[in-house]
Amino acid sequence: MIGGERMNGFYLVLPLLIIRFGWLSILNKQAVQRAGYYAPVQAGEVLPSYIYQVSNVVLFLYLFCTKIEADFSLYFYGGAICYFIGILLCMIATMNFAFPNAEGLNTNGLYHFSRNPMYIAYFVYFLGTCLLTQSGILFVILLCFQVSAHWIVLSEERWCIEKFGDSYKEYMAKVPRYL
Repeated sequence: MIGGERMNGFYLVLPLLIIRFGWLSILNKQAVQRAGYYAPVQAGEVLPSYIYQVSNVVLFLYLFCTKIEADFSLYFYGGAICYFIGILLCMIATMNFAFPNAEGLNTNGLYHFSRNPMYIAYFVYFLGTCLLTQSGILFVILLCFQVSAHWIVLSEERWCIEKFGDSYKEYMAKVPRYL
């Protein structure tokens, strides 16, 4: 893209889809199934779960229908930096997720610093797309996605405590939920 040229936002989505499904599948096919599992939600988590699912779809659809202009503004450069950092974090977190320890827990790599590095990677990635598209609407959708993701994380933590017991509780005591 040269200054003033426009690119379809669809191209921003491709790397994330390739990493999430292609890269993970190449690394470990069983990890794809694990990544697609949604922990059971409790009564107070049902609405946030729906908001999470809907906002996730809307984020992708919105990007399919928008354009990025290479205007070389602060938004453009900041967006490009966030976008590429998000892609890199997503690749690393996906690789770490593909290879859990013998117990089945993910505690290696980025999971040593955050219990939810993929959620962080998605946020940084989508923040980059918001800045690249300079879309306030996309940013509001991202905020809905991110706030609702917190309830998904809580349900996943509850499920991990049930599945891994004290091992997960010790992990929780050592590693922060986000950063």
